[in-house]
Amino acid sequence: MTLDNLALFLMIVEKGGLSAAGRELGLSPASVSERLAVLESYYGASLLTRTTRSLSLTDEGRLLADGARRLLAEADELETSIRLGTQKISGLIRLSAPVDLGQSRIVPILDRFLAEHPSVSIDLNLTDGFVDLVSQGIDFAVRYGVLADSTLRSKPIGENRRVICAAPGYLERNGTPRHPDDLSRHDCIVMRFGSNIDRVWTFRVASEAYRVVVRGRRVANDGGLVRQWCLDGHGLCNKSIWDVQADLVAGRLVEVLPDYSPGQTALQIVYPPVSVLPRRVRALIDTISSELALSDVQPGHDE
Repeated sequence: MTLDNLALFLMIVEKGGLSAAGRELGLSPASVSERLAVLESYYGASLLTRTTRSLSLTDEGRLLADGARRLLAEADELETSIRLGTQKISGLIRLSAPVDLGQSRIVPILDRFLAEHPSVSIDLNLTDGFVDLVSQGIDFAVRYGVLADSTLRSKPIGENRRVICAAPGYLERNGTPRHPDDLSRHDCIVMRFGSNIDRVWTFRVASEAYRVVVRGRRVANDGGLVRQWCLDGHGLCNKSIWDVQADLVAGRLVEVLPDYSPGQTALQIVYPPVSVLPRRVRALIDTISSELALSDVQPGHDE
């Protein structure tokens, strides 16, 4: 068993197949299959379940993936410390963030971080859908809301609230909703998260959660597109205050139903439960956390 074989195993998991992993590492399919067989023989267990169309981890494979990621992180940390000293960080960082927040706030932070650390490279996955950090080989993600996976660790950044808003032109043509029930008469621009469409919007009425099913002719899995459609006057949208604060301040969008806001949820950085994070990953997590905390958007506060 070698660290190279563990790294190959993680690449197979990340790419979803032996051939794809081989192409990434410049190995033939036969070589990848042979080295996987060596690993399975070493551990005396089947690590992957393979069909003609899919690949999934066995229980033993998931345990090895978690442990391999931890071992490789520790080995990388040791090599970096010895080769480059304690003051320099290097290597690839893979992270994920929501589309709007990523483009408007995370990317400028990454640009400054890369300028300060020329030996670091970044692989950024901007998506509003679910990301499996372990299986996709992502070091950390910036996420809204509570953790669905309780095995992940988290670092709080700040508070977030949802805002129902529309362009002034849309409200002039269609009127302004005064109660959540009024949304049934409006065009609502809806987000898709994977296979789930967010047609149920939550409010707070008389201190109780109040859910409304909304309708609309536009659905998208891209938060940036939802915001743009809203700016173009195509309907109401339900967005994070982090994404639309500048539009609200500039008057491009108008918040509606502020008295029925459901309250605040967390904005946080989440990462796999490894015992050692590479110094470059820790440094970027700390940088993003501190810079976003300084620009934390609170209700009633302008940027």
